[in-house]
Amino acid sequence: MAKKKQAAAPTPAVAAATAAGVAFTTHAYAHDPAAPSYGGEAAEALGVPPAQVFKTLLAEAGGELTVAVVPVSASLDLKALASAAGAKRAVMAEPDAAERATGYVLGGISPLGQRRRLRTVLDSSAAALPTVHVSAGRRGLEIELAPDDLARLTDAVFAPIARF
Repeated sequence: MAKKKQAAAPTPAVAAATAAGVAFTTHAYAHDPAAPSYGGEAAEALGVPPAQVFKTLLAEAGGELTVAVVPVSASLDLKALASAAGAKRAVMAEPDAAERATGYVLGGISPLGQRRRLRTVLDSSAAALPTVHVSAGRRGLEIELAPDDLARLTDAVFAPIARF
């Protein structure tokens, strides 16, 4: 997979992948503000199976903000996330807290290049895929990379946290 040059200034996610020297490709599409699902919109616009496009969600697990990366075709299992994070329970983070902690806006939150490093859990379904697509840091831009590279760049653990 060749690196793709960005016409505009790279997002922090693209800059992080570039700095790490991993192979990746960016995919841009015209974002529709009326789309009911950011991830579903990305999968459809790019012609990629929804199981290969992952959404980035933030939850509080054990009082600590935690990043959960799950396929757009699934929902986050908060009990499984709590278990993977070594916490008793997990609840979804408030949108404002997610944006402040990551430096991204909802619908464009990337697991890469966040304002501060947060504990990250990547759904184990990603491990079976050659590449995954995650937000590249803004609505209408995805970054495709190997799941092992995503895990390494985010210090993520793989765990079954998706509910299909």
